Parts: sequence; C-alpha cells; structure tokens
Amino acid sequence: MRGRGGTRSKWKLGILAAIALSVFVSSRYQDSLKGQPATPAPTNNVFSPAHSSLPQAISHFFGHRPEGRQPIAFVHKVHVNEVQMECVDCHFTVARGPIASIPDIRTCWSCHATTLAEHPEIRKMKDYYDKGQDIPWQRVWGWVEESHVRFNHAPHIREGIDCTKCHGDVSEMTVATRVVDHTMEFCVSCHRERNAPDDCVTCHY
Repeated sequence: MRGRGGTRSKWKLGILAAIALSVFVSSRYQDSLKGQPATPAPTNNVFSPAHSSLPQAISHFFGHRPEGRQPIAFVHKVHVNEVQMECVDCHFTVARGPIASIPDIRTCWSCHATTLAEHPEIRKMKDYYDKGQDIPWQRVWGWVEESHVRFNHAPHIREGIDCTKCHGDVSEMTVATRVVDHTMEFCVSCHRERNAPDDCVTCHY
C-alpha cells in the first residue's frame, strides 16, 4: 500500500509541477508581448503557422479581423459623388497588376493645399506632408497569412468585374469598411458563375 501511495503522490507532484511551469511560461510569454504590435512583421520568408498570441490564433481560425482605425477619416462618399472621382483616380494600378495602389502624400496634398485646407482632417494631412511622410493607411481588405491567398486585381478588372462586387458601394461610405465577407465560398461561387478557373492554385500559390 505504501508503494501505491508513494506512486500516487509522485503523480500529484508531477501534475502540480507541470501546472506551475505552464503558468510561469505563459506569464513570461505575455510579458514579452507587452508593447509589441498585434501582428508583428515577419522576420524572414519562412512560413510558420505560429501566432503571436492565443487570441490572434482564435481570430484567424474564425476569420475575424478587427477594423483598422485610419489616421485620417477619408470620406469616399464626398470624393465619389461630389468631386466625381473614379476608383482608379486613387487606386491607379488596379488595372495593371495585383495591387490597387494608394497615392502618396504629394498627390493628396496637390488637391488639398487649396481645398478645405483648414479642415481638421486636412490639417492632419498637412502634418504628414510637412514631415515628408506618406499617410500610414491601415489595410481594410485582405486575408490572414496562413490562407496563402494571392489576389490579383488586374484580371478581374479586365473581365469587367465592378469594384462594388467585392468592396460594396464605396460611394456611400465615409471611411472604407469591410461590408463583403471574402470567404472561399464567395470567391469560388463567383468564379463558377463566370466559368473562371476554380482550382486551388488559381488563388493559393
């Protein structure tokens, strides 16, 4: 009986030690993350399924992404409806390659140096211009890294896909928000409706 009791005590001690170690490691890990960005920049080109935190892993698993807070409240509705600008006036490489680029600060300021120059949001723009810095816009659309999606705008534009199909009616928005859920089902359904390729390497490569 003593042998069994001693074995049982060792198991209990082992379990307690494992719990204590896991709590210690977890607390040290959380301390190491304090002050770091939610999504740290990759340090190399090697893919890893690791996440910087458990909440981030859960968010990625369920496809949840927090809305980015833009440094300037760019009002799409005014630029599209009142100024009569087209999407390609700002996203000018959208028909030429994978990325729908955003103009640099000089392009923005070339209009606003004499337009609403005293508006609080335009004053923020002037601060960036005076510093010679581009506005650090936050990404609105995109996929988590482990999805390995490589979206190319140009072929979609050539096929006549309207911007609203994927981005919603931006002409009625202030700051752009994700109003369309870009799931695999959404993309594959559209491809099949248009008899476009729907094999894996079309989007994942």
